[in-house]
Amino acid sequence: MGQRNLTALTEFILTGVTRRPELQLPLFGVFFIIYMITVVGNLGMIILTKLDSRLHTPMYFFIRHLAFVDLGNSTVICPKMLANFMVDQNTISYSACGTQMAFFIVFIVSELFILSAMAYDRYVAICSPLLYNVIMSPRLCHMLVGIPYLYSTFQALMFTIKIFTLTFCGSDIINHFYCDVVPLLPMLCSNAREMELLIILFSAFNLISSLLVVLMSYMLILLAIFRMHSVEGRKKAFSTCGSHLTVVVVFYGSLLFMYVQPKSTHSYDTDKVASVFYTLVIPMLNPLIYSFRNKEVKNAFCRVFKN
Repeated sequence: MGQRNLTALTEFILTGVTRRPELQLPLFGVFFIIYMITVVGNLGMIILTKLDSRLHTPMYFFIRHLAFVDLGNSTVICPKMLANFMVDQNTISYSACGTQMAFFIVFIVSELFILSAMAYDRYVAICSPLLYNVIMSPRLCHMLVGIPYLYSTFQALMFTIKIFTLTFCGSDIINHFYCDVVPLLPMLCSNAREMELLIILFSAFNLISSLLVVLMSYMLILLAIFRMHSVEGRKKAFSTCGSHLTVVVVFYGSLLFMYVQPKSTHSYDTDKVASVFYTLVIPMLNPLIYSFRNKEVKNAFCRVFKN
């Protein structure tokens, strides 16, 4: 039976966001618009921060990499999901499923640590403004994004190779709208418990370690702000951190909601809602929150496109 199931599994069936036929077309329109805004916003931010020399600062260096990660994360998920809205059976090949899962892990884990690097950047900017350019050197900035990329690639390869070298049996239906580690676990014939423990360990490490950096950075930022005598200085400091803090709360909140909820109340439907937020909605909002309300970006946009 195991051998028969192994050879028969050349593709999986994705249940999608919803199984209600009347919602397929409206949802296609909504997610198509979201994806177009995501592509234009993040790609535009990448190009703008590369072309304008005044945006060649550590803060915009991290924003550029955040835009790249958001664009990659959304592109790994959304085009296939949009295609599935237009067909009766949402299928994905065995190899495409593994590829999608691997790239999703790379982008989602990288985003966690890039957001924590941005928190540290804001801490240095507010608490040590005179030493900012010395501390946030190009070498340190490249390390703060390079290490997450390497670590997330290692994690993606480990999970993908481990899962897709095991035998799948039973149903070939993935109760999700993309290939992820958790929805694939019930389909494994063996070693599912070992994989579940690995997922818990790595998810806990990724969330806790990156979140600790964010929390420690903002605790020190708050202490520095409360010590400021100037009201104008306090407002400027809060406005500097406000955008990043908003994204952090929404992003980490949706991840914690998905991965840390008790097993007794665990539901794949709630997972889908959380997944829509951090794979599709947040990548669309990030360039708007971080950049389009920023005067420096508006001025850079005018300079680049008027020339």
